[in-house]
Amino acid sequence: MSFGVASAVPSITSETELRARLSGLSGVDAVGLEARCAKLATRSLKKSTKLTAIDLAISMVDLTTLEGADTPERVRSLCAKALRPDPRDLTVPSVAAVCVYPDLVAHARTVLGDSSVAVASVATAFPSGRASMAVKLLDVADAVDAGAHEIDMVIDRGAFLSGRLGHVFEEIVAVKETCGAAHLKVILETGELVTYDNIRRASWLAMLAGADFIKTSTGKVSVNATPQAALVMLEAARDFAEATGQLVGVKVAGGVRTTKDALRYLVLVNETAGSAWLTPERFRFGASSLLNDLLMQRLKQRRGSYVRADEFSGD
Repeated sequence: MSFGVASAVPSITSETELRARLSGLSGVDAVGLEARCAKLATRSLKKSTKLTAIDLAISMVDLTTLEGADTPERVRSLCAKALRPDPRDLTVPSVAAVCVYPDLVAHARTVLGDSSVAVASVATAFPSGRASMAVKLLDVADAVDAGAHEIDMVIDRGAFLSGRLGHVFEEIVAVKETCGAAHLKVILETGELVTYDNIRRASWLAMLAGADFIKTSTGKVSVNATPQAALVMLEAARDFAEATGQLVGVKVAGGVRTTKDALRYLVLVNETAGSAWLTPERFRFGASSLLNDLLMQRLKQRRGSYVRADEFSGD
């Protein structure tokens, strides 16, 4: 095996060392974790704070389309919305990124150019992650060559669950190297990891291997992002920063559809990891339908009455 991470994180030189680092992690108190999530979910925000939080949530969205029927036209429309979520109100911030399949990256770059909106691409045989290392790296290289600023890779959950931790680590290291200047988000698929302890170990493994972000889910399984999984990952990112000085972002994806959901996650971020993570550089929402609800609630806060969903584009 070839271990080693080109970052500020102390290098892992063997699978034995990797296992020792991960086995040294404390177990997750499931009862305490779930009680904390339930308590934080009751927090409410005052109107002025809520408006600020809605704008922050908009700026954290990775506006996503990952369907087999995606077309260049669909991507162009999505990119236009990412740049100007509400064309009638230029005070609405742009989203953080548009996330597409590798073959549509070039179309997204054509629209977004050098704007503040990044182009993200899923890769490594998304969403299953079941392909040879060579195929996965070609997938990543294809997206990067087409102009992707960010790569969302999936880990081999089968390898992780069967104890082949070195294999998972090696894949992340290799993908990170292939990314070049592009940022790497590592998708853990928390709904398939079974336990909170596994989520914590997978989070640390990904960060030790060089992840810029750790991400909950592909959005393609029955259980995607949950506040409980996000809390475990945020604690891991916080603890990793304290141990290494390196800040790694967290992305929740799949099932985040309403403003209420988004604001609850922002409370979770603030109360767990702190204000350093309350920025698009450290926290993201992977979503397709969330943006419209955020725009509706934003307008409602300003008008004082509900608005129709058809006031915003369906993209």
